[in-house]
This record gives sequence, C-alpha cells and structure tokens, in this order.
Amino acid sequence: MTGISARGQHGPSSPHSPGGPAARPARAAEDGSVTVRVPAKVNVQLAVGGLRPDGFHDLANVFLAVGLHDEITAVPAGAPGITVTVTGPDAGQVPLDRTNLAVRAAELLAARHGIEPRVRLHIAKDIPVAGGMAGGSADAAGALLACDALWDTGTSREELLDVCAELGSDVPFSLLGGAALGRGRGELLTPLDVGGTFHWVFAVADGGLSTPAVYRECDRLREVSGTGATVTDIPDPEPSRPLLGALAAGDAAALADALMAGGAGNDLQAAALSLRPSLADTLAAGARAGALAGLVSGSGPTTAFLAGSAGEAELLARALRDSGTCRTARVAASPAAGATLLTPARTPAPTAAPAPPGTASAHPPA
Repeated sequence: MTGISARGQHGPSSPHSPGGPAARPARAAEDGSVTVRVPAKVNVQLAVGGLRPDGFHDLANVFLAVGLHDEITAVPAGAPGITVTVTGPDAGQVPLDRTNLAVRAAELLAARHGIEPRVRLHIAKDIPVAGGMAGGSADAAGALLACDALWDTGTSREELLDVCAELGSDVPFSLLGGAALGRGRGELLTPLDVGGTFHWVFAVADGGLSTPAVYRECDRLREVSGTGATVTDIPDPEPSRPLLGALAAGDAAALADALMAGGAGNDLQAAALSLRPSLADTLAAGARAGALAGLVSGSGPTTAFLAGSAGEAELLARALRDSGTCRTARVAASPAAGATLLTPARTPAPTAAPAPPGTASAHPPA
C-alpha cells in the first residue's frame, strides 16, 4: 500500500500573509461555473491515542466514503470576494462566513497562486450537518477542486492534499474517497483495498455534536476510569487487522464481527453516548431491526448500521424511522469516489449577482 502524505499545519492559517505574492485576477473556466460532487464518510474504525502536548490525538482511522453527497458549485463573480449560499436539509445550520471550511479552502488556494478571489460558492447539502460524517470537510475538498478548475490553476494532487491538511484532519480523505487508513491526525493516508460493496443505514439525530467537545469528553472519561488520557498513558492506536481483512474480502459478516469485537470500532463512541445518551436507544433499535453491526459515526451524533444487502438496508432504514429514536434514516453504499468534477453543473446554482437575502460575504467588496 502506498502512503499519501498530506503535510500541513494542525489548524487553518490565514492566506493573507505579509510579503506574499501580489494578487492577480482569477481566470474563469470557459463554461462559466464548475460543480464538484463530494461524498460523506463513515469511520469503520476510529482508534484514538492519548492527548498530545499540542492538544491533538494520534489516530488509526479507517475511512470509507459512502454514497451520500454534497455538490459545490463555483461561479465566477465580478466583484472581489467569496460569497456562499446553501440549500438542502439543515442549510440554516451551515455558516455563510469564513468559518465555513469551503470559504477557507478557496482563500488558501487563491493565496497559493497569488489570485484575488472572485467567486460565489453554492453548496447543495445532502450530507447531515454536524453529524460525524465529515460534511464540512467534504465541502472544503469540493470547493478546493472546483476553484482549482474555475481559476485554471493546475494545482497538483500533492499540493491539493497539502491544502486539505491545513484545513482539517478529514479534508484529505474527502478529496481522495474510496477507503483509506488515516494516521497522524487522520491526514496521513494509505489507500485500502475493498473487495466488494458494503450497505449502510445512517440514523440522523436531531441537532449535532461538537467534535472538540467529544474529544474532551473522551479524555475526561479516560481520566475518570483511571487509565489516564495522555500519550504516556494510552497505547499508540493501531488498525484492526481482522477489520482490514474483511474490507479487502468484501465480507459484510466478517466486517460486522470485527466491528463488534474488542480492539475495533469507535473509541469516541463512549464519549458521544455520554454527551447524548439517547443514541443508545438508536443503537438498540438498529440491533433489534436486524443490523449486522452498529456504531456511532465519528464524533456523532449520526449512528451507522451495517446491513447484509441493499434490500436489508431498506428494511432496516424503515424500522429505524418507525422506531422514533432518530429524525430520519438514510441508505447508502460504500466505497464511493472522492471529490469528482461534474461539468457542466447538473442543477443550476443561484445567479452570481445580486446575492439573495441570507447570503454572507467572507470578503465583502471594498
């Protein structure tokens, strides 16, 4: 397996550094706008190491991209700045300013190429918001690829991965898709073989969970248990070999066995359940309905259930919806492709001007 190193800072940095290259006008693609489709993810294993001195945790993170998608459209704008509009489920929960990772992705790409950004980003949401499925990270990867095509910057895949790593731990995988083992903070990726299609049901909860809050609760629970929470207390995280073997074989039953065995699954699940006890009811409902395995997806609160077939997934989703333990249940298969250009856009984005009410500008014109 070949490792892909996405180097970068541990957190976002401002692209407007003194002494940088002079800004030049961006060049729009000939067809005017660019749309990119990006997948959600499920962590079939999330092994969390101890708290590092820099405040992060080393991970052994087995990512699977799944067939729930957002679409990000980059539209050339006449005035300087980056504006954002959002449609779809829970669109009102998505920030429209530069706290949105998609805006920061466009900023970082423009800064790398000395471009004055002039773009409108439209995000058509279908990935649950703040649900532990990397929807914000996916939007960042999509904006990065869309703006690269729109501005004709010709950024290499290695450079794109570097920018992704600056934006966040899950963003590099959102760009690549498929299946991968994430090391470091999750940004150092090794692609994984998957020998077949896995069928999932995702039970979407009301509201979200803060990822930093879930990690803090994980540390607190470790301290309370007496194991300690730092890198000197917790063994280095390692992937489950039975789990990787089940993925490579395309064997859903073996994957379920690995997920339910000790040493696999999600080390953040106990913390998510501590902060949102009602998720235990959702997991129990999925088990009663015949799921092969169930776990909290990432930092939650979405819960993921493995089914034996597409038909079984549909029946499981119906049972979860009827259980009253979740807001809705979505069916998706994995693995799925990473960020993918769709040009021209399959559905029109709002026109570039004037911006409708509710649109925020991250770089308002002077």
